[in-house]
Amino acid sequence: MTTETRPNPDSPILVTGATGKQGGATARRLLAGGWPVRALVRDLTAPAAAELAAAGAQLVRGDFDDPASLPPALDGAAAVFGIPPLTFGPAGPETALEVARGRVLIDAAAAAGIQQVVFSTVASAAAASRGSEGKVLIEEYLRDHIALPTVLRPVRFMTNYLGAGVTGIDGISHGVHRHIFPPHEPMQIIALEDIAEFAALAFADPARFAGRTLELAGDEPTPVEAAATIAEATGLPIRYEQLTDGEAAALSPEIAETRKRWQAGGRWQADIEALRVIHPGLRTLGDWLTASGAAAIRGRFATS
Repeated sequence: MTTETRPNPDSPILVTGATGKQGGATARRLLAGGWPVRALVRDLTAPAAAELAAAGAQLVRGDFDDPASLPPALDGAAAVFGIPPLTFGPAGPETALEVARGRVLIDAAAAAGIQQVVFSTVASAAAASRGSEGKVLIEEYLRDHIALPTVLRPVRFMTNYLGAGVTGIDGISHGVHRHIFPPHEPMQIIALEDIAEFAALAFADPARFAGRTLELAGDEPTPVEAAATIAEATGLPIRYEQLTDGEAAALSPEIAETRKRWQAGGRWQADIEALRVIHPGLRTLGDWLTASGAAAIRGRFATS
């Protein structure tokens, strides 16, 4: 594949969260585009780390809770793809710890002289959630300390349909997808591959994307429409059920709060048509199902 135009073509991009969903997708996309990738991992022997190494990534051990491990990982890097390391305690999101970890990475990048950092956080909605507080603070810190910052705010992942559904929410269990969303109102979703595409666009043209915050979504079916689309693509009987207030409260206070906020009008706000101008290949749910999702769901369904 032809190497894409980019600054510092011989210097690697450090990808954090590289063995996770967004970091993994971004590392693979950058490698496919000809970028040298340095993957920050906590365990060099983890299967996901081994897969990245086999694909051509350079592995480096690092941990946001071990600040001394970050300068060697950043040495000589051209840019950084970062994910705030979310953490939950008994009372819910541990915002102070999340912010501290995000700032550690940003401080280390600034100290290494790195000018461009692309950070992926979470989609904003009409009403803020407890889970977004730390990400907002990290975004502010990023803009104050990095010359060429870009923030990506993705909505719910299409791969969430692959969840086991054992917690009573998300995934597909026994042919039923259950969630908090009203059944007949649009619900924005995004393919992981498209988050990676926007990151690659930003790295290819730092000046164009510097200072920008992009709310990311690729499709917005209603939950009932999404279930019907999945059923048609997989040939399986799949339907949607909305959790009641009581069911959401029984799962966790955070889920109950999110359901109430959604019922009150809190919605994600990505402008999909504007995003498609920037990235014409933006995937719909149907696109994702055709490429990989339908086969994966059939495999999960067979074991549920």
